[in-house]
Amino acid sequence: MRDLIEPVSSLEPRRYAGANWLGLWALYLKEIRRFWKVGGQTLGAPVVTSLLYMMVFAVATNGARPTGALPFVTFMAPGLIMMTMLNNAFANSSSSLLQAKMQGLTQDFLTPPLSPGELTAGFALGAITRGLIVGFVTWLCVLPFAHLGVAHLWAVAYFGLAACAIMACTGVLAALWAVKFDHLATVTNFVIMPLTFLSGTFYSVERLPPLFRAASHFNPMFYLIDGFRYGFIGQADQNLMVGTAFVGLLAMGLAALVWRLFAIGYRLKT
Repeated sequence: MRDLIEPVSSLEPRRYAGANWLGLWALYLKEIRRFWKVGGQTLGAPVVTSLLYMMVFAVATNGARPTGALPFVTFMAPGLIMMTMLNNAFANSSSSLLQAKMQGLTQDFLTPPLSPGELTAGFALGAITRGLIVGFVTWLCVLPFAHLGVAHLWAVAYFGLAACAIMACTGVLAALWAVKFDHLATVTNFVIMPLTFLSGTFYSVERLPPLFRAASHFNPMFYLIDGFRYGFIGQADQNLMVGTAFVGLLAMGLAALVWRLFAIGYRLKT
């Protein structure tokens, strides 16, 4: 009997020589299924909001052309698509993690053998997927109104993916810091939305006074929207190489910070 008991008592948790792909896939699927269950809210609402913005600004500008012969709705459409991607990527990772904290469910992903890198990838990839899906659906819905083609596919893919990754990591950081959903609303209302609206979503920063034009170059959203718009219409307000390098470094820096906070269990372990 002793021979049967001792091996069981000496068992240790499984040690993974490499990545725990199965665990990462399970976490990713959880994030996908979470927002897919409320598809009307995650997909329908952003599309309706974007179309309302287009209608209001199209009527208000009355056919104005902010950049030469380019219609205003065509100029504005990439910014609206990017805005929906930014908001949804942030909302997915932030709400998922904060809800788990508030309901005491953090052990569901802390107990399994998932490394800090795998936790970072799981939450980020779920948010990135939601952002890209919402952006693609929004693009399809604005096509009849904006006739928006693709001038540079690499720019659309790079800046779209970078934007979702940046906001996915920002959402995780906000959720780790927050204690309740009011804190997330504070970040959204006083950080995310102002930076988005002041980034050239509805106007060209070249039309701003020199002081405000220089200040806009410190706004990370400006580089995301400017590069994304370049992918569609072939026009950019800033040196594209600067924007490409900036958003790439920002995404990697935020991912590294998220990894570090998961590694130390910041506001997760009690």
